[in-house]
Amino acid sequence: MPFECRGARCQAPRWITFTLLTAGAYHVMFGAWVNIWPHMCFDLAGIERPNHPALWRGIGLLSAALGIGFLISARSPIRHWPIVLAGFAKFNLVILTFLSSLLDEKLPGHLLLLAMVDDVIWWFPFAAILWVAAQAHMGRPPSREAPLSLDEAAQIYRLSSGETLAEASKNKTLAMVFLRHFGCTFTRQILRELQSLKEETDRHGARLVLVHMLEEGAESSYLEPRKGIARIADPMCELYRAFGLGKGGFFELFGPLVLFRMSVSLIRGCGVGHLAGDGLQMPGAFLFRNGEIINAQRAHDQSELPNLPRLFEGQPEPSTNEAANA
Repeated sequence: MPFECRGARCQAPRWITFTLLTAGAYHVMFGAWVNIWPHMCFDLAGIERPNHPALWRGIGLLSAALGIGFLISARSPIRHWPIVLAGFAKFNLVILTFLSSLLDEKLPGHLLLLAMVDDVIWWFPFAAILWVAAQAHMGRPPSREAPLSLDEAAQIYRLSSGETLAEASKNKTLAMVFLRHFGCTFTRQILRELQSLKEETDRHGARLVLVHMLEEGAESSYLEPRKGIARIADPMCELYRAFGLGKGGFFELFGPLVLFRMSVSLIRGCGVGHLAGDGLQMPGAFLFRNGEIINAQRAHDQSELPNLPRLFEGQPEPSTNEAANA
């Protein structure tokens, strides 16, 4: 993640602070300029002066107030993200207004230069700041610099039935499904289809294991009706990292295909809930046996659901004893 967190406080990169300080100073100076010389902007642009300069001065005061907000938010950009969002909304509104006026030929084309200086140049850095803030609020930073190795994680993490992952996988194939947060509509879709996943796992003599990001026992309100299915709590996402599952970027989380599949899932009634886990964490499915990954499906985006029939392709059929003990 592009920031560091200590406790509950996240420190943004220096470029964000510099951008907000610069934007704040610019908007305060622009507001002062408009109020001291209200007609200069129109004279330079070669258009008629307004009949009501008080309205133009009011816009300048709003710009100055927004600039003061940017200066305040520069102290803690991630905490004060609503101020950044207000500025981003203002930039979009002004840009759309200017483009609409230019298309209707109500404003001269060279006035677009003013819009570029006043709003367009701020659009991209402010969009980037909002994405960093979203990452800070949705995601969880790694708890340690070096991730656990697969062997270390298998020795540390325990199933809800008590045995470690290494012990559970000894001479037994585990079909491990790593979930996104429980408020995610795609996680809800997986939970709806959990019985069919279990049946497919049982058919191959394997054991279904769900990995989630809540504290141990906190998942009971989501999984209580599904007793008998083993779970692993991984609130710091260390097991996810050990299995090679990382954080999603913008397109992995909100790309066109993701939004389309999300719409379909919502239409099917899967719904969405509050953020119950790391909102950036990517899902996946694995076959794990004797401490080793024997097949993997690492999702390319958050909407990619586990495909157990394909995951089991090429795997030997279970013996009669294994199938009976599954």
